[in-house]
Amino acid sequence: MIWLGGKKSHSLLILDGVLEGLKLICTHSHPRALSKRLEVSSRCSCLLSQSGCSFGGRFYSLEDTWHPDLGEPFGVMHCVMCHCEPQRSRRGKMFGKVSCRNMKQDCPDPSCDDPVLLPGHCCKTCPKGNTHEVCFYDDLHKSYNDRSYISSEENSNRDSAADFVAVLTGVMDSSGVARARFTLTRTSLTFSITFQRMNRPSLLTFLDSDGNTAFEFRVPQADTDMICGVWKNLPKSHLWQLEAEQLRVSMTTTDNKKEEIQGKVIKHRALFAETFSAILTSDGVHSGMGGIAMLTLSDTENNLHFILILQGLVPHGISAKVPVRVKLLYRQHLLREIQANISADDSDFAEVLADLNSRELFWLSRGQLQISVETEGQNPRQISGYISGKRSCDILQSVMSSGSALTPGKTGGVGSAVFTLHHNGSLDYQVLVAGLSSAVVGVTIEMKPRRRSKRSVLYDITADFAAAQEERGGGRALGSCGRVEARHIHMLLQNELFINIATAEQQESELRGQIQMLPYNGLDARRNELPVPLAGQFVSPPVRTAAAGHAWVSVDEQCHLHYEIVVNGLCKSEDTSVSAHLHGLAKIGEMDDSSTSHKRLLTGFYGQQAQGVLKDISVGLLRHLDEGTAYIQVSTKMNPRGEIRGRIHVPNSCELGSRGEVVEEAEFDDLVFVRDPAELRKDPHTCFFEGEHHAHGSQWTPQYNTCFTCICQKKTVICDPVICPALSCPHTIQPEDQCCPICDGDCILRCLFVLPGCYFEGDQKMHAPGTTWHPFVPPFGYIKCAVCTCKGSTGEVHCEKVTCPPLTCSQPIRRNPSDCCKECPAEDTPPLEDDEMMQADGTRHCKFGKNYYQNSEHWHPRVPLVGEMKCITCWCDHGFTKCQKKQCPLLSCSNPIRREGKCCPECMGKFWC
Repeated sequence: MIWLGGKKSHSLLILDGVLEGLKLICTHSHPRALSKRLEVSSRCSCLLSQSGCSFGGRFYSLEDTWHPDLGEPFGVMHCVMCHCEPQRSRRGKMFGKVSCRNMKQDCPDPSCDDPVLLPGHCCKTCPKGNTHEVCFYDDLHKSYNDRSYISSEENSNRDSAADFVAVLTGVMDSSGVARARFTLTRTSLTFSITFQRMNRPSLLTFLDSDGNTAFEFRVPQADTDMICGVWKNLPKSHLWQLEAEQLRVSMTTTDNKKEEIQGKVIKHRALFAETFSAILTSDGVHSGMGGIAMLTLSDTENNLHFILILQGLVPHGISAKVPVRVKLLYRQHLLREIQANISADDSDFAEVLADLNSRELFWLSRGQLQISVETEGQNPRQISGYISGKRSCDILQSVMSSGSALTPGKTGGVGSAVFTLHHNGSLDYQVLVAGLSSAVVGVTIEMKPRRRSKRSVLYDITADFAAAQEERGGGRALGSCGRVEARHIHMLLQNELFINIATAEQQESELRGQIQMLPYNGLDARRNELPVPLAGQFVSPPVRTAAAGHAWVSVDEQCHLHYEIVVNGLCKSEDTSVSAHLHGLAKIGEMDDSSTSHKRLLTGFYGQQAQGVLKDISVGLLRHLDEGTAYIQVSTKMNPRGEIRGRIHVPNSCELGSRGEVVEEAEFDDLVFVRDPAELRKDPHTCFFEGEHHAHGSQWTPQYNTCFTCICQKKTVICDPVICPALSCPHTIQPEDQCCPICDGDCILRCLFVLPGCYFEGDQKMHAPGTTWHPFVPPFGYIKCAVCTCKGSTGEVHCEKVTCPPLTCSQPIRRNPSDCCKECPAEDTPPLEDDEMMQADGTRHCKFGKNYYQNSEHWHPRVPLVGEMKCITCWCDHGFTKCQKKQCPLLSCSNPIRREGKCCPECMGKFWC
């Protein structure tokens, strides 16, 4: 549940007089806060000065598109598409303008009588069959030129990532073939490349539509056929060419042969379902000939679906169809054969091998099945390759928490696991557990239980577990499953398997986690090191929490710290006033909690993952990392002093701090980026105050009174006094160098160091417990009509509107532009008007959008571009607007659908496309 008024949603009150209806905000605030919104009518727009768009605290490049997220209980608006439109100012400078439109009107009319709405989709579709394989088979047989990217709810969690593929074949006298898979997330393009029949390339080059070099990647030396990398910050022109399939990629070697292979980067609809793959090569030296096979098993039947992307098998210039034979072989023995016709311009096709027997499935799991494509007639050409589980730079991992156990609990324990799938079907695992309440009695890899009381154990690896000698409730398991079935490989790569930890006290399950593929993001520490476990038992004092996590941390040659955090079990708060979003505050610091000199806020994040780079690390913190006396801690509203924590040890030789950016911790908080004075004077939005020019949006402490804070807002200077907290101690003192009195004696330490404080998204600062302040909400600046308070006991920020006195005049006035409340002229005192009702700030009415509601009145909210949200109910509670989404029951099926007029999904048998 989320409060939309009063103390629980300060932005609604702050902007209440400005916004109309329920709106989306386009600010630097967090995207999950429902009340931070943007003016929306039939289209939604917000002007920004950057070369891109900022929407809900996220930055989007020009031409980016996305579905806005209004937060709980509304969620993602799948039928609304926002677009960062490029605009040009009078001076020729490019900037972004956000516009949003309703896509529902573009939905085609279903041809069936009973269409269904799939989760995460906007348009209804007709059922096409009763099984997964029907859906996949139908998609594969669409025209190859119709390679539109297929999205899903799981894909939306990857921040609207899009996948591409390329087949690289020889340019001159090379038989080399490579398969490259690309994932675009915002403006970063990660790639995983495997190659055969050539030496390891030394240079990877992206070529634009004109054949010019767009990006070069120096391939590091290694004894593997896998290349991992990332192209960061793609220019908009190259993003367009990528989407238009106009980019090519080339790989060259620097050995004596100087081979080069090249291919076109394309989208393909089969990438999201692929679980097996093969690279097809020729036995002879045939430049430009090769291919790849993308394969997957049906979810219920033993049918093997595949798509072939072929290059050079049919010589250019031959326009007629050429018959080919596709063979499935085991040690040169023919098992299956399919005949087809291809051409030079359309050499790709899809097929299905039905009802694989147990032997064929066994050989498939061992990487011993070979797929071959051969042309018929004179001078036949042939390419072939062995099928194995899909390979990539992504990592298989799992975080096990007590909140995800079969019977959820709160133990504060943690489990961390990393898996490696080899081409021969063996699965290596490294499992670490810590903070458990009793001894481990079982470590198993399982499927999702078919019924609550019936587990589906696939592999029992308890024999490889060894308890830790130095700590109670910990241990690790290292080993390998040598005989993983093909069906289980398919499920593993589809994120359908789990790892379970049973203990003496919880013999069914104390920890449990889903084994998930974590997309590669350029962090090499993942492949070389095990993650650091994060547990509530590691917090001081220990916390019995349902959450757990793990983190990868590394320090590069420039002494920049790279981190990636994955959490599990951060559940909805038991306090219904807290937003249902998963919200964490990640910090890094030294193990000695009594010191505050070496602590850094890494990031505030929503969801289960956080990653980033910290470039300005102090020498002291780098030393603690080197000595192993540092930690990473994730805090939440329920546990602001730490929900989970883990000790990290990153050896480094950064005695002088971050190279080229040596900024001590104490200096960083006061760091100011100074613009050229001549440039400031030319800016029409610059403020001139106390003999100095200040840039628009800048903040400073004025010379006339150090207990004020000033901000420049488009040539207007607004100065606000520092609001001092109300102290509860009997004796206070007034330090000369501080604006506010403080408690005398021991209370100083208690108030300033022991209590955790609050992190406020608007000004992105930590505030001491009990502190009150006017909120700073970009881009509006300081909101003087609201006051925020840091609740030290919970770490929550409560913001409320300044209460203005009831007015009885018909035309109130605001004497000063910076005043919050209006006043009545002395001679005018008519009755209260409806449009002034909110001035009274009474408890009997609630304002939501343009409408007023009586106390206890219920209604369904209306969202611009979407309409009435019938699955959400709001009510007025003594002046506070509260909304709640209808609670839906848990479903046992993996493919629910949502029917017309229904708020909750239902199980309807098999998956419908």
